[in-house]
Amino acid sequence: MQKWYQIFHRSTGLSPYVWVVFYILPFYFIFRSTSTYQIVMGILMIGMFFLFYVLSFLSKGWLVYFWTSLQILISITMSLLFGYVYFSLFLAFFIGNIKHKVGFITLYSIHLLTTLLTVNYGLLTRNPLFITQLPFVLVSVVGVILLPVTNYNRNKNDRLQGQLEDANKRISELVKLEERQRIARDLHDTLGQKLSLIGLKSDLAGRLITQDPDRAKAEIDDVQQTARTALTEVREMVTRMRGTRIADEMFRIQQILKAAQIELTLEGTTTPDNISLMNENVISMCLKEAVNNIVKHSNATNCIISMEQTETELVVRVKDNGTGIMGHAVHPGNGLRGMRERLEFVNGSLEIASGGGTTLIIRVPSVHRMSERGAGI
Repeated sequence: MQKWYQIFHRSTGLSPYVWVVFYILPFYFIFRSTSTYQIVMGILMIGMFFLFYVLSFLSKGWLVYFWTSLQILISITMSLLFGYVYFSLFLAFFIGNIKHKVGFITLYSIHLLTTLLTVNYGLLTRNPLFITQLPFVLVSVVGVILLPVTNYNRNKNDRLQGQLEDANKRISELVKLEERQRIARDLHDTLGQKLSLIGLKSDLAGRLITQDPDRAKAEIDDVQQTARTALTEVREMVTRMRGTRIADEMFRIQQILKAAQIELTLEGTTTPDNISLMNENVISMCLKEAVNNIVKHSNATNCIISMEQTETELVVRVKDNGTGIMGHAVHPGNGLRGMRERLEFVNGSLEIASGGGTTLIIRVPSVHRMSERGAGI
């Protein structure tokens, strides 16, 4: 299950000092008894409860349910004999840490039922130990109801977040590997062939320089032209490497949303016309940031990305069905400022609408190209 030292609870919404009180409080209830037999029995049950509690965290398989069942019996006994119902909170916390859904539901149901029956029995019999601390008993019942579910859902979200991060890392590694392979192919197809050709023509020119100077000069001219062509191709390849195409970014987005179990609906084309590489790269970075925000903060189950191109601009809408963005949540620290700065650099804009989720509207200008009629062709 977990480490033994996690019996000192964290991230439960309660101060650690409150848990310390719960550890010490059972002895106060026991020593109020006038019977030596009950005091000894109570001390033994406290020791056994915490022993079983530690064993529950250390054990695996059916032993977890065995130790937890013994704790439930001790909790019932302590409640009826000494009026100490607060062991139920320890059990509520532990049950929330069980990963197996069937096991969680089973123990949660048993614990909730036994706690309610015990409290009702104490109240019906007018047990003064229950009557005098009735508000705290009711708070404990609420804790037994809510704490396991809250803990279970938080742990589940943490596991899903971990799986999503692992998936993103794997996707990132695959993208890097594919990029390396693409660069290797481009270098082989451009520099490799051109350099081989330059080497062959240089050798030929060297052999012809004394026999046929004119032909040797022609070969040297070919070498110069080939070198210029290779330089141009290398520059174009470097330019492509510096930017990210929308189509490539959409592929990564599809993988990320799939790993996060968010359905993606794509409207429009991912290869727009009349868009510069710089503007396309800015849109790709904004899409990446928007999707990361959806995965991390929105709790959405559906995402719609639409692209609409007009004569003057490209409009990209990213909409989710999540919790939406409150007005005070839009601050520079959440990535929106960075998106605005990138878009303003290319004379673009960003609009945010919240209602039934969040909608980001990204606009970037198109590149105006001279038509054939305007060029006089």
